[in-house]
Amino acid sequence: MRRRSVILAAVPAGLVTLAGCGDDESDSSKASDSASPSASASASAAPPPKIVDGPLPAVTAGVKFGAKPTVAKGSGEPSKQLAVKTLIAGGGSPVAEGDYIQAQYLGQIWDTAKVLDNSYDRKTALLTQIAQGKTIEGWRYALTGKKVGSRVEFSVPPAWGFGKAGNAQVGVKGTDTLVFVFDIQDTFGPKSSAKGKKVAQGDADLPKVGTNTDGKAPSIEVPKADPPKKLVANYVIEGDGDKLAADDTVLVQYKGVLWDTGKEFDSSYGRKELTSFSLQQVVKGWSQGMTGKKVGSRIVIVVPPKLGYGDQPPAGSGIKKDSTMVFTVDILAKM
Repeated sequence: MRRRSVILAAVPAGLVTLAGCGDDESDSSKASDSASPSASASASAAPPPKIVDGPLPAVTAGVKFGAKPTVAKGSGEPSKQLAVKTLIAGGGSPVAEGDYIQAQYLGQIWDTAKVLDNSYDRKTALLTQIAQGKTIEGWRYALTGKKVGSRVEFSVPPAWGFGKAGNAQVGVKGTDTLVFVFDIQDTFGPKSSAKGKKVAQGDADLPKVGTNTDGKAPSIEVPKADPPKKLVANYVIEGDGDKLAADDTVLVQYKGVLWDTGKEFDSSYGRKELTSFSLQQVVKGWSQGMTGKKVGSRIVIVVPPKLGYGDQPPAGSGIKKDSTMVFTVDILAKM
């Protein structure tokens, strides 16, 4: 059984597939009016599609990367396979299956050009995982291997979209082929790390965290001293991204150890997968410590018992009652 993160105070909502992570119920203040179907609503068990060049409708306006595209109505019959075209070739890292991508996108129906959803109007990029069961299968097959900085247009027939049942919640019939345009801004995988300037760690009474950015877990050196009674949240590497708000959902790499023993009890590095959660769903020490910190940063958080688990640690976690916890956290992106 795969071990689940112990930092969560509640089970996070699953990633949505059409309106994006910024539109789930945990972020209702930023949600669009469009529905957000779960990955289970998409077709499953279909064999891998063939990737073909077309046909695809023209992008008639907003042709530059990052500009909201206007896409014409489909002409004639769409392909029964996955039609994929790179409209603008980027020079960044390729998207690997299992990665999270940050992108602006628009989706519409082939026959009518009815727009189902777009992130451009919300001015908030989609952040979603390109993996089986996390998005509709058409996204997974069309976007894997595409490079950051690319604009990709593709059509998704029902077999790799929402299947014969369609999805009434978003206005998709079982016969509808969908058309998408994606502007891929970034990609994040198990080896992603903080990016920024190193910050001096001069307090001998506080843990010292490694500054490596090679995707390996940073070291945490806990001093032989009494733990602080108040929350500590300091930069190790300071990024230059947006500051986190108290209700943001974030994508992170992290590792946690106990102050008393230095023993590791939880790590996304060990699971070889990134972790996403709302700051409203984690222990108070995390939510308070991360609020106001910049995306791209690595921080060290020392969580006293009253802001962690106190006398009720999770069963089987290896955390004793009234333990002080120490975390290194790489804030990769916010959703």
